[in-house]
Amino acid sequence: MASFTLHGIPVSRGIAIGRAHLLKPAARDVKHYLVAEEKVEAEVRRLTDAVAVVNEELRTLRRELPADAPSELAAFIDLHGLILADPIISEEAQRIIRSRHYNAEWALLTQIDELSAQFDEIDDAYLRERKNDILQVGERLLKVLTGSATPLPVSEPAAPGDYAPQMVVVAHDISPADMLQFRDRAFVGFVTDLGGQNSHTAIVARSLDIPAAVGMSNASVLIAEDDWIIIDGDAGIVIVDPAPVVLEQYRDAQARLLRERKKLGKLKKTPAVTRDGTFIHLLANIELPEDCPGALDAGAVGVGLFRSEFLFMGHTGQAARLPSEDEQFESYRKAVVAMKGRPVTIRTLDVGADKPLDRDEETALNPALGLRAIRYCLSEPQMFLTQLRAILRASAYGPIHLLIPMLAHAFEIDQTLALIEQAKQQLRDAKKKFDDDIKIGAMIEIPAAALTLPLFVKRMDFLSIGTNDLIQYTLAVDRVDHEVAHLYNPLHPAVLQLLWLTISTGAKAGIPVAVCGELAGDTRLTRLLLGLGLREFSMHPAQLLAVKQEILNSDLTLLEPAAKKVLKAWEPAAIAEAVGRLSLL
Repeated sequence: MASFTLHGIPVSRGIAIGRAHLLKPAARDVKHYLVAEEKVEAEVRRLTDAVAVVNEELRTLRRELPADAPSELAAFIDLHGLILADPIISEEAQRIIRSRHYNAEWALLTQIDELSAQFDEIDDAYLRERKNDILQVGERLLKVLTGSATPLPVSEPAAPGDYAPQMVVVAHDISPADMLQFRDRAFVGFVTDLGGQNSHTAIVARSLDIPAAVGMSNASVLIAEDDWIIIDGDAGIVIVDPAPVVLEQYRDAQARLLRERKKLGKLKKTPAVTRDGTFIHLLANIELPEDCPGALDAGAVGVGLFRSEFLFMGHTGQAARLPSEDEQFESYRKAVVAMKGRPVTIRTLDVGADKPLDRDEETALNPALGLRAIRYCLSEPQMFLTQLRAILRASAYGPIHLLIPMLAHAFEIDQTLALIEQAKQQLRDAKKKFDDDIKIGAMIEIPAAALTLPLFVKRMDFLSIGTNDLIQYTLAVDRVDHEVAHLYNPLHPAVLQLLWLTISTGAKAGIPVAVCGELAGDTRLTRLLLGLGLREFSMHPAQLLAVKQEILNSDLTLLEPAAKKVLKAWEPAAIAEAVGRLSLL
């Protein structure tokens, strides 16, 4: 078979080499038939029995989770358990069986497809990817109903001197629970047809520090079982049946990366100080309190972004099932205590315009420009006050910074600050402790915010740049849309100007500015951000040591004038050349 190359989205850096193992999805083309009236309840029982089997599978996976497994795996398994228990899945499918007399598989697919359509309209890329979690729960149920589970291959020991036949998992999509099954079977990488930067595959691959390439469209069709595969995670390419000389080149590169990675481990306790003596704050992005030990182990000096939406994701039904104030408080408190006195920045709820937390609401015509993040919270003040009280109560146990997403207008800032003060007064009246001087910050992720920074620095204690949305809104590009993903460019001159404007304005006003988007963890841009004046980086813990190494080798007295040359360039080639020169300083 001739060698060929596939191009996708890089989500986890590194090189993986191994034999392909195709993970077959449960057949979506299941039988569709109507059941007789007297057999309806038996069909309902068949579905409920499948739910019980999958529930026990998830419990077993959770119970047998290795002690060194990343917290993201436990979080995703818990999330799948919550989705499975939600009436919106099983009870709705049962209702379809009873009302339409569909067989169990058909009823389940009907409900899953309905939910998928709702999630497709979510604006927030991270939350939109959670549709796949519902699909994966559906896949597990279908596998039980149809008996179509895929057996896992047994790894054979390599002969002395040979390369071990490690597995590269190839799938249309893959769930975190399935990833866990491969943990003990020498898998070295993932290739999926679906997915983007924020897909569960990407998140877990980064947490496991395993090379992955997603968004390959038809890789699971083009790649055959046992094909030799190379994943170049940095470039987002997959080479199938490579020529011997190419295979040898990548093996040499892989060995070189492994040696460099071992050296990085020695930097965990080394302060992030540039060669000219400037201390840089390296913070971690987390989804759940259980992520905190990993952040500390990587050497993070705090949490720069706690995505509180994850606490709401198990509540995919009516608004009445939102997490209570006490439930939220306990999660925030756990994170604060786990960080042992280091600051924890909690972002308030950031959900999209279709409001998956209240699916009875109308959807927006354009979710990207609709009722999301702070706009949604201000439209639901009681829900917002509940979250604010929970966060404020947790601040009694350690330093918390309160981060507000997607602000653009002065009146939004003022309304938000007024609600924060109202939440404080409610706690005073209830005689509950909190930090009255809690730091309040704004995410700068809309060009309008970056261009009206005096409104923000006058009212806020700190700023955090959400580069993912800032780039998306500046360039009018949805980065998870494969057809326009090539236009998503963090080095576009407009993006660079907005970054510099925000960082420099914050410095002049004497308030801290952080970057908490993907750019913070991209080592190719570390020196540029340093040169632009950034002193706080927040990223996934797995990326922290590599960024620290870049910082330790950087001299700001050389980078700052060089970064100004980048800002003066407007042509793409000139910008790329100027950024490339930074790596030589």
